[in-house]
Amino acid sequence: MKLTTGGEDKELESVLDAGLTDFNRRATGAGDEAGLSVRATDDEGAVAGGLTGWTWGGCCGVSMLWVREDQRGTGLGTRLMRAAEEEARRRGCRDMVVSSFSFQAPGFYRKLGYVETGRTEGIPGGNVDVHFHKRLDADGAGAPPRFQVAAVLDLPPDDVPGARAHEDRLLALLPRHGGRLERRLRTDDGHAEVHLLSFPSEPAYRAFLADPSRPATRTRASRPGSCR
Repeated sequence: MKLTTGGEDKELESVLDAGLTDFNRRATGAGDEAGLSVRATDDEGAVAGGLTGWTWGGCCGVSMLWVREDQRGTGLGTRLMRAAEEEARRRGCRDMVVSSFSFQAPGFYRKLGYVETGRTEGIPGGNVDVHFHKRLDADGAGAPPRFQVAAVLDLPPDDVPGARAHEDRLLALLPRHGGRLERRLRTDDGHAEVHLLSFPSEPAYRAFLADPSRPATRTRASRPGSCR
C-alpha cells in the first residue's frame, strides 16, 4: 500500500465522494442528495452574491454564502437565505444547518432564527467555527409557542469529559418527547454549562424528566434556576 501526499486532487475527490455517497445511502436509506444554489445578479449581469449548499434526506445545508461588498447591508443576504429555505421546504426538508466563523456572520444567522448547536475551536486568529440549526417546520405563521427551559449545570472539575458525555446521553432523549436543544453554552473554564431547551408543552417536558432511560445524575447540584 502506497501513500502519496499532495495538494488538490480532483480525481481523488471524485472517488471519495462516490464512495461516501454510497456508504451514506446504505446507512441512512436516503438517496436523494442534490445540490442547491441561489444566484443574485445586478443590472449588468454580474454576480452580486450567492449561496451554495445541498439537500439530503430532509435536511438542507448551506456550504457558502457571500454578498459583494457594495451590496452588504441591503438585505441581500437575508433574501438569499429565505430563497434557500423556500426551496428546501419545496424539496421536503425540515431542517437547515449552516456554520459561520466567529469573524464572519454568526449574528446574522441568529437574527434569522438559527440556533447555535456547537463550536469548533482552533480557527486562525483565535476564532471559532459556530454551528447553527433551524427547524423549517417550526417558524410558520400560527405555530404554537413552545415550553422553554434553561438548565444551569455545574460539572465536576475532576471529570468534566465524563460529565459532558453524561449530558450528551441525556440530551439524546429529547426527540422522544418532542424536545429540542436550542442552545448549549459553556463557561470559559469549561466547568459549567447552560442548556436552553424547548418542548411542545409542559407535560412533554415532565415526561422527559420522568423518562426511565435517563442516566443517573452525575453532575453536582445545579445553581438556582436549574430544571434538572
